[in-house]
Amino acid sequence: MRLHSPHPVERQFDRIETHGLVPCEEQELIEKLKEIDRQLLKLVHERCAILSQLHASGEAAPSLRSIQSNLTLSNSESRYSDLDRPFLGFVSGITYLHSISKQTVAYLGPEYSYSYSAAAKYFGATEGLQPVNTIGAVFEAIHRNQATYGVVPIENSTDGRIVDTLTMFIRMPTQICGEILLPIHHNLISKCKREEIREVYSKPQALSQCRNWLNNHLPDARWIEVSSTAAAAKIAATQPNAAAVASREAAVFLGLDIIAESIEDNPNNVTRFAIIGNETAEQTGDDKTSILFQVPHKPGALADVMDLLRDNGLNLTWIESFPVPGAANEYFFFVEFDGHRMQSQVQAALSSLAKTAIRLDFLGSYAKGR
Repeated sequence: MRLHSPHPVERQFDRIETHGLVPCEEQELIEKLKEIDRQLLKLVHERCAILSQLHASGEAAPSLRSIQSNLTLSNSESRYSDLDRPFLGFVSGITYLHSISKQTVAYLGPEYSYSYSAAAKYFGATEGLQPVNTIGAVFEAIHRNQATYGVVPIENSTDGRIVDTLTMFIRMPTQICGEILLPIHHNLISKCKREEIREVYSKPQALSQCRNWLNNHLPDARWIEVSSTAAAAKIAATQPNAAAVASREAAVFLGLDIIAESIEDNPNNVTRFAIIGNETAEQTGDDKTSILFQVPHKPGALADVMDLLRDNGLNLTWIESFPVPGAANEYFFFVEFDGHRMQSQVQAALSSLAKTAIRLDFLGSYAKGR
């Protein structure tokens, strides 16, 4: 990671010596403090590098807010406020280091949507999360360099593929550099009682995933589709006789009552989110590769691709077909298989496919989500 120079922390070292002449004993102590600060700075550099590795692997990491709360001193709390000023400057330097290494992450908002939860879980913090209004806007934020990463739903265990996401991969091919699997538990939330509910708001997928429960328990309520579960929760907080299918976090944030918990029809409901960006993920040994391709519209064309993957020892984990706009009976195919692009068998398969495909987009090799 490249850091700007001169660095604010380094400038703090120079300021220590501006107090005029001091006794030898004090000068020795100041020199010791300067050496400690240099060691701390080195550790901060190492910490930033480890954070980057954690982000790439999907592990959670301490947020900047928690670091500041642990480190920040105030003059009122310090018995040696004059001597603590260099250390306070060092803490400011930590904030600076994190600010320049901090990534902006675009997600389908608003706050407390499931995409928000997936982003917070993957990156280990909520700092830098940037809500946008549509899945398409997440892709555009990456392509316009307005965000470092994006988080988009790609598949749900109940409803299958997320059409808006696959459409954007076709229109605007973007690198996948990670994924995360998020268990989805829908809740009916409202500020009124269940018998007073006349309208239920949520995004189409959430309503579909709770179809049986809603039909059985609220047969007379009208379903109204909105852009996200978090937007639905905001409507339920302001409109009479309205409820939302949304997360527990949204209910807590808006002060709504949870009328019924976990109303999803499938108790094992999971959504897989893709982490998109412009970086290439390193090989971990437990990776998958995603591609998008179109083959000639002739007998056996798709079967030949399946044989190609098999012959190279690649295990297919996901395949989806998507109609080619304006072309009857022709399809794009989204395929995922075990392995990383750096592996010879993956390179061989992609090289062979490129010779026969009408279109081939490599969407990324990355660590399998947990």
